[in-house]
Amino acid sequence: MTTNMKDFRKIKNGISYKQNGWNYVSLKGAPHEIGYAHGYLLADEYKKASDVIKFTTLYQTGYTWDFFVESSKKLYNDTIQTAFPDLYEEMEGMAEGCTDAGVKTTVDEIIAWNNSISLLGYWFPHSDVMKDKGTPGGLEGGAPKDRCSAFIAVGDYTTDGKIVVAHNSFTDFTDGQYNNCIVDIHPNNKQYHRILMQSPPCYIWSATDFFVTSKGIIGTETTIGGFIPFENKYPISCRIRKAMNEGNTLDDYVNILWEGNSGDYANSWMFGDINTNEIMLLELGLKYKSVQRTTNGVFIGFNAPYDPQIRNIECSNTGMDDVRRHQGARKVRLGDLMEENKGKLDAELAMKLIADHYDVYLGKENMCSRTVCSHYDLDAREYMSDPGRPKPFQARGAVDGCVADSKMIKNMSFMGRFGNSCGTPFIVDEYINKNRVWAHLKPYLVDRPSQPWTLFSCTTTEHKKSRGKKTSTIKKRSTKRSDKTIRKDTPHPNVTKETAVMENEPQSVEM
Repeated sequence: MTTNMKDFRKIKNGISYKQNGWNYVSLKGAPHEIGYAHGYLLADEYKKASDVIKFTTLYQTGYTWDFFVESSKKLYNDTIQTAFPDLYEEMEGMAEGCTDAGVKTTVDEIIAWNNSISLLGYWFPHSDVMKDKGTPGGLEGGAPKDRCSAFIAVGDYTTDGKIVVAHNSFTDFTDGQYNNCIVDIHPNNKQYHRILMQSPPCYIWSATDFFVTSKGIIGTETTIGGFIPFENKYPISCRIRKAMNEGNTLDDYVNILWEGNSGDYANSWMFGDINTNEIMLLELGLKYKSVQRTTNGVFIGFNAPYDPQIRNIECSNTGMDDVRRHQGARKVRLGDLMEENKGKLDAELAMKLIADHYDVYLGKENMCSRTVCSHYDLDAREYMSDPGRPKPFQARGAVDGCVADSKMIKNMSFMGRFGNSCGTPFIVDEYINKNRVWAHLKPYLVDRPSQPWTLFSCTTTEHKKSRGKKTSTIKKRSTKRSDKTIRKDTPHPNVTKETAVMENEPQSVEM
């Protein structure tokens, strides 16, 4: 397998290349310049994702994407222009960059695209059209979709006492297959921090979420499933990007996310600060929030909130204590894995744990919806306890994996694997042939072959392409079982490191 970067491109304020299923871009300058370079370099990826969302919105809601663009314009444009002018300029630049690259779009559409999670999952169920219909929700399942597994650990749980974090994204494959961008943002505003994040193309924020900043802070999250309330204030896209830009401490992240909170993308946020060696779990509802912090412990994310007020007052049917469902099953499994590997956690082991396939409900290895590395596409769902949830063999599940430790965070880098966390390939023809009920998705799905874990960093002083560089192989490490079930090792291909560079720019964080 070649590990060389492919399709390297450079323009005035950015560079891009493709690597192991990812699209890497490094962007520098003022907001409009950053946005323009972003749009120009990722226009083709944005076009593919845009074509898909035009299909899925109509298929799932009965309303066209144009309807959501117009709704977004009324909901968000004035607010963003007034409260987040830099981000509005950045999205204007994205629209111009895409258009100049041959993909015609508008700032209105870019804003809707950046807020599609808020629009479809949170605003739409409360919209006038749904009230007139007289039914709750609008998307299949009737509530925001549950996404992601994650853990963050520090102190006695890790080999060196420093921070270790891992995350993967559960999404419909039509959406998640385009969450394959690694974006390095280097603003010329000295009050803003540099950012390295995973995201879809032409997003001002991560959305998956996984990011590091030059202030030494890492952030990730898992969505709170079954979340109900919504108020149109500041969108999450702008609140979290503002926190990434300006946040110096964990307190800053709490305050920025809480100000103007809309309840959109209600999450169990996990943050770590390498300056204080502290980690934090912020469960963010609409009217309620819960904050836990420690320098010696672990937090896990499984799409249900611990906080009883958020869970009982602002959510419905969270699956918190139901091991037939993925929330309850992963609450048990992730908790077991953290305790069984206490004192052993490092980046290498984290890559293995986030790819775990043990099903606590059936007590065996079983790639399905209930496992840490989720595979709805392989799950017959014969044990589903809620008929409103994803259907048998639905094209949904983990589409990536991201891991970082304190050393990586200090160096503005993290490990990423695209396709899913375990390396199992997804081949469209094979999937559709076995599951013809989902044949309508075939034109909108793409193959995701097995890929290696790859280390991505911010750009440095000059561009160097890999020339026959050797790759280091991850040593397989077993994880303890809490029962006598024999566990199959999840294969891990080579780890590769690629660094692209652009002008004189530092890699290490501000300390």
